[in-house]
Amino acid sequence: VQLQASGGGLVQAGGSLRLSCIASGFRLEYSAIGWFRQAPGKAREEISCTSSSGGMTYYVDSVKGRFTVSRDNANNTVYLQMNNLKPEDTADYYCTAGPLTVIPGSIRCTKTDWRGKGTQVTVSS
Repeated sequence: VQLQASGGGLVQAGGSLRLSCIASGFRLEYSAIGWFRQAPGKAREEISCTSSSGGMTYYVDSVKGRFTVSRDNANNTVYLQMNNLKPEDTADYYCTAGPLTVIPGSIRCTKTDWRGKGTQVTVSS
């Protein structure tokens, strides 16, 4: 069983990247998928969480309107489309799979069965 994030790279501010979260050995469509990032010297940040059906998605305020999560069940992949990237988006990004946590008015992916290796995103100003 393996989970892997890919698609990171170096991009100028205002640019776009699409990250992929690919699983092998299990089906992502049965799990809530979280995207997290961690910059050097900073705490880990949950930037999005999407339910297994895709019907509910959470985004942290700092990425709302710029990042979009989508599922491709046929390819067992979840994507994170990142537009209008900013230097403060620079971090190591990784995905997780696990049960959904429901909180009043929202959802989170704080419980993790699997965590993938990260991919570095660097945004230059």
